[in-house]
Amino acid sequence: MEYKLSILLSFIAGLLSFFSPCVLPLLPAYLCLLGGFAPDQLKQDAPSLNGYFLARTLGFICGFSLVFIVLSLLLAGGFHLLGGAALYLRLLSGLIIITLGLHILFNFLAFLNYEKRFRFTRWPRGIGGALLAGAAFGAGWTPCVGPVLAGILLLAGQSGQAGAAAGYLAVYSAGLGLPFLLAAFFLERFWRVAARWRAALPVIQKISGVLLIVIGLLVLTGRFQTLIFLNR
Repeated sequence: MEYKLSILLSFIAGLLSFFSPCVLPLLPAYLCLLGGFAPDQLKQDAPSLNGYFLARTLGFICGFSLVFIVLSLLLAGGFHLLGGAALYLRLLSGLIIITLGLHILFNFLAFLNYEKRFRFTRWPRGIGGALLAGAAFGAGWTPCVGPVLAGILLLAGQSGQAGAAAGYLAVYSAGLGLPFLLAAFFLERFWRVAARWRAALPVIQKISGVLLIVIGLLVLTGRFQTLIFLNR
């Protein structure tokens, strides 16, 4: 039951990362760049572009998923090598995740508001280009996605197991990628409803902060570690 809960929390964290001020408002730009169209042209051609965007968006999602999973494996490997300090690493990870959640709620860590974006004068073409664009997105650090992503990475890393770490970030990436995929598939409808979502962004951001605090408390109290041990 707890294992399913941890997977669900990872998925919800990914979903909330999409519905954040740093991702959702930029989604039209991502779609336009992926398709190589101006916004007005994209709207006009939307009914005939679903298959095209679906393939490109899948490549984009695979790109940032790969980056996230590789990061989780690196962290899990580092935590495994420091196995003798597992208790201290667990406590530190839990405290960091809770702090990140509190930052989302109260915005008191200025250095986390640093944003790194990759700008392309010409967006790479084809599925391979979409894959590279997704990897660039995954490597960028944004003030909204960053704390949630860092929390899930710490959750994955402190498990010390490559399979569990990759699984957490794969589920997180699925949560983040699903809305991208739906937007590409239902492109015409997306233009009509996207503006309505923005009004709810502050509330969604608060929910993200609360979710991180819950995950941090579970890590801090050893609930995730007990769960991993029982499922070996």
